[in-house]
Amino acid sequence: MGANLLAELPPERTQEVFETLLQAPGLRLERIVSRGQATPAGQWYDQPQAEWVLLLSGSAGLRFADEAETRTLRPGDYVLIPAHARHRVEWTSSNPPAIWLALHHG
Repeated sequence: MGANLLAELPPERTQEVFETLLQAPGLRLERIVSRGQATPAGQWYDQPQAEWVLLLSGSAGLRFADEAETRTLRPGDYVLIPAHARHRVEWTSSNPPAIWLALHHG
């Protein structure tokens, strides 16, 4: 059984759409569809598990609290976000949407 990560996108919404593709003990794989969303001003993510993200489509700006510059991600770019690394999404493209593959582990 298979599917296409770039097909059957959810309708446009004001919030990002998270879809769990696979879940096992200590592991969650999800597709995230962003259409212009960003982390709210002043908010930082601080997750207890590590997250590996791959941008499949669109573009996005990812910022880490301990870095001066925002990282610009384009299709094919990936980043390992260590557990408790404070980070935020500064911006995402809307057309085309930013489609992420995120692997949460640990």
